Amino acid sequence: MKNALDVARYFLFCVDREAGDTISHLKLQKLVYYTQAWSLVFRNQPFFDQDIEAWVSGPIVRDVWDEYKVYQDRDIPAPEDFDTEFAEDELEVLQEVWSTYGELSAKYLRDLVCSEKPWLNARQGLDLAAQSTNVISHDDMKFYYANFVEA
Repeated sequence: MKNALDVARYFLFCVDREAGDTISHLKLQKLVYYTQAWSLVFRNQPFFDQDIEAWVSGPIVRDVWDEYKVYQDRDIPAPEDFDTEFAEDELEVLQEVWSTYGELSAKYLRDLVCSEKPWLNARQGLDLAAQSTNVISHDDMKFYYANFVEA
């Protein structure tokens, strides 16, 4: 099984920097979250083992946070190398997430995910500005996003 940092590095390599595109930590976290969610729906298994916490700014994987927090709201550069190999079904999920969410802004993605049930359920009973390390449930993610797939 891959880890969340493998997923994050994949998306950092997808950014078309020559065209002037950038990616912030906030956006990267949301892409990693959606990868996990859609993997649960399409592959019926998690993409990675790390928990996703329901922070004020939306879903956060602590390992990804720790790795890239130094960039704060600035553009994260592409990694120097990328040697992770993904299985075909993993690549399908990554490519679908990138094509669906990759062009959206970090703010839009934050607002979107913070309006969705998995994040809301994990923060149930908390003030909007309250810090939280509550884990977003895989079951909540799978159930919620499966509703958007045509049978």
